[in-house]
Amino acid sequence: MFNDIGPLELITLVVLAVLVFGPDKLPKVIQDVMRTVRKIREFSESAKHDIRSELGPEFKDFEFEDLNPKTFIRKQLDNDELGLKEIRNGFDLKKEMAEVTDAVHSTDTPAASSSGGRIDMTKKPEEPGEDNRPPFDADAT
Repeated sequence: MFNDIGPLELITLVVLAVLVFGPDKLPKVIQDVMRTVRKIREFSESAKHDIRSELGPEFKDFEFEDLNPKTFIRKQLDNDELGLKEIRNGFDLKKEMAEVTDAVHSTDTPAASSSGGRIDMTKKPEEPGEDNRPPFDADAT
């Protein structure tokens, strides 16, 4: 439940609890909190039991943790009925990325090979000739 709380954070919480509730009321507050947590757990287990009994015997192996999308997808991907492990093992991401990188950095293109792999950015584009002028529409301007 408290997997992500470090020791410093735990000490800080204890010090804050002592300052807020005082050392004489702190044990009573802890008992009340623990009682509330127990009641919530009992209510949750009761609700789970009721839902399982209402679903019927077809869903006897139903787990509520499977409703979490990550858990559901992980469980389905680990199931080997579809042959997904073969597909996953046959796909080598490093090899695919290396091929894409080689294709991007390749100098086999005709434009790059004619200028030695460089593009001359200082060269100005040629001016269009009289016959290459775009059409002029007097009504549009």
